[in-house]
Amino acid sequence: MTALPLQQFIASLDQTCLPKIIQVCSGVYFQGSVYEISGSEVSFSTGDLLKVTAIELLSLPINHTGSAEIHTRFLVDWCCLFKVFPDEMPYNTVEELLSLRPVGLDSCLPFTFTSRSKITLGNLTLGAGKALTVISIERHEGQEDQVRCHVEGQQEVSAEVCIPLSSRGEFYECEGEERFTLQEIMSSPSLQSRKFRYVNTAKCERTLVLSPVYQVHAIMSLRKNVLKFPSSLEVDVVDVTEHCKDVEFVSPLSLTEVFSQPDESFPAVVEILETPSASSMLKCKWLSQLVKFQHLILHQKATLPMVLLSTLRGRKVQQYFMVSQHYGGRFRRRPREFSSVYELYAASIQAPGLRVSVTRNCEEVEEEGLPALSVGEQLEIVHDGAEKDPGQEETNEVLLPLYMQGHFVEVLRDNKKYKLRDLGREFCLPLDVKVVSRDAELEADPLVGLPCLRIEAAMLEPTLQASFPATPEHCFEIPVQWLSMSMHFTKKALPWPPGEAPRCRVERVTEVTDTFFYEFCKQGDSAAVPPPRPPKQKLSTDKQSKKKSSKAEKDKRQKDKSVSAKQWSDTTLDKKRHVDSDHDYELVEDTLSAMMRSAPDAAMFY
Repeated sequence: MTALPLQQFIASLDQTCLPKIIQVCSGVYFQGSVYEISGSEVSFSTGDLLKVTAIELLSLPINHTGSAEIHTRFLVDWCCLFKVFPDEMPYNTVEELLSLRPVGLDSCLPFTFTSRSKITLGNLTLGAGKALTVISIERHEGQEDQVRCHVEGQQEVSAEVCIPLSSRGEFYECEGEERFTLQEIMSSPSLQSRKFRYVNTAKCERTLVLSPVYQVHAIMSLRKNVLKFPSSLEVDVVDVTEHCKDVEFVSPLSLTEVFSQPDESFPAVVEILETPSASSMLKCKWLSQLVKFQHLILHQKATLPMVLLSTLRGRKVQQYFMVSQHYGGRFRRRPREFSSVYELYAASIQAPGLRVSVTRNCEEVEEEGLPALSVGEQLEIVHDGAEKDPGQEETNEVLLPLYMQGHFVEVLRDNKKYKLRDLGREFCLPLDVKVVSRDAELEADPLVGLPCLRIEAAMLEPTLQASFPATPEHCFEIPVQWLSMSMHFTKKALPWPPGEAPRCRVERVTEVTDTFFYEFCKQGDSAAVPPPRPPKQKLSTDKQSKKKSSKAEKDKRQKDKSVSAKQWSDTTLDKKRHVDSDHDYELVEDTLSAMMRSAPDAAMFY
C-alpha cells in the first residue's frame, strides 16, 4: 500500500466506488481558532481511520505554467474547450501507454503515439519517429492482445499493422484532437491529473494544470456528526478498504436519539460509550452498573404515566420517588395537617367540602376577631367561613381570619384502599397517602414502611425499558430526560431464542434526589398565578394605644430637629397615602405615619 497526499488521492477517486476507508499516515494540526475553521474538521492524528462517503467540488484553481505561473479560479460550467497536452515522459511498453490513457480506451480512439526506436514486426520494420494511430484493440482467446494501428507511408501510402502490447521501446504520446469541457475533465479522475491547453491558442499558449479542491465527507468511529474537511489538507493517506471491510464505525447516540428510533429497532443489545455523570439525579442500584463498554438490552420504549412522591419534611432525610402508575401496591389516604387558617383556605379551593378537626385549643381574642376553638371540635370549610360539623350536638357558623394560627387535622371517613392510578382520577393533588400493601412483583418495595407519602405531581415520562444481559428478566426503566449518557446499537444477538422473550419483572419505583425534585418544580407551569399572600394580623387596641403613646413621646423628643427633614417626611407620606395598595387589607394608620415622620430625623449620618 502506497501513501499518497490527500489531495492526490481524492482527485483520483471515482465517486461510483465510494465509500472508501483510508488511514492517516501523517497527522495535520490546525492552530487557528474555531471561528476560522467554520465547522470543518482540520485535525487528524496518525493512524486515524476515516470512511469517505462523499466528495463535492469546493473550488477549481487553475495554474498557467510557463515563465511565470498565473493562478486563477474557474467555474465548472464555464464554456471553454481544452485538449490534453502530451506528457514528456516516455512509456516503456505499449501496454503501459494504453493503461495510462487519460480517459477510457474505447471512448478516446483513435489516438496517436510515436517510438524513438525502430519497431520490427516479423518482415516489417517501422522506422523511428513514425506516427502510429491506434484504431482498435485485437483480443483473441489463447493469444496475446494486440493493437491495430494505422501507419502513413511514403507517397501517401497507408497500411495497418498489429503491435503486441508487450512490445518494448521508448514510446511518446502525441497531441490529439480530443476536446473536453471543464465538466468532462472534472468527471474523470484520470483526466484531472493531465495538463491541458486551450483549443483556441489565442487566449493563452501556456499549458494549464487543474488543482481542484474538494469538500470531503467522512465518518469516524465514536464521532456523532459527519466530518467535513477540504482535500487540500497536508496529510498523507493510504487506502485500506480491502483490509478494513469488517471495521465498524460506531456513531454514539444520546438517550433522546435512542428513544427516537423506530419501534422495529427494539429489542436490541447496545453498548455504553459514555457513562452518566457523577452528579446524577437518580438514586438506584442499577445506576452504578452503567459503566463504559457495559452491554444493555433495550426491550422497548414507551411514554409512561408517573407520579412524584415525597416523604414528610419532618423526617431526618427527606426522600423522593418517581413511581409508575402501573405500581401494583395499594394506598390508603392519610389526613393532612394544617397550621393556619390560610392553609385551610388554600386546600378547600382545590377540594371543596374540606373537614378538619381542631388538635390544639385556641383562645378567643375579641379585639383581633379570633374565635375560641377547642380540641376535638370539627369544622367544615364553607365559602363564607367555617361551620361545625352537623353531626355534633351544636352547630354554628364561625368566621376565621386568614391570618389566624391554629392546629388542624383533616377528617377522613374513607378507609378504602386505592390503586395509584385511581388516586389520580378521583382526588386533587397534592395528596397524602400511605402504602398498606406492597407490590408483589418487586423484590424489595422501598415505599412500604414509610409513615406518610405525599403525591406531589403527575407526569408523562419517556422511558427505555432495559436490563443487563446476565439477568434479562429483571428490568428497570431509564428516564430519558433525566439521565445523560451515550450508547450505540451493536450486532450482538439477544440472549434468548427467537420468539421466546422472557417474562419481564420491571422495577416500578425509582428513588430520585432532591435536585431532581427542584428541577421538576422549575419545569412546572411558569404562567400559573401564585396564591395570594395571607393578610397581616391586625394589632389589638391595647397594643395600638401603647404604640401611639410611645410614638408621641418620641415625636416630642424629636420636635427640635431641622425643619427640612420634617417637610421631606410629610411629602413622602402624602404620596404614599394616595397610592392604591395591591391588597385591600393594607392600610396606612396614624401610628405608621408618626413612625415615618420620625424616621429621617432618627437616622444617624456619618
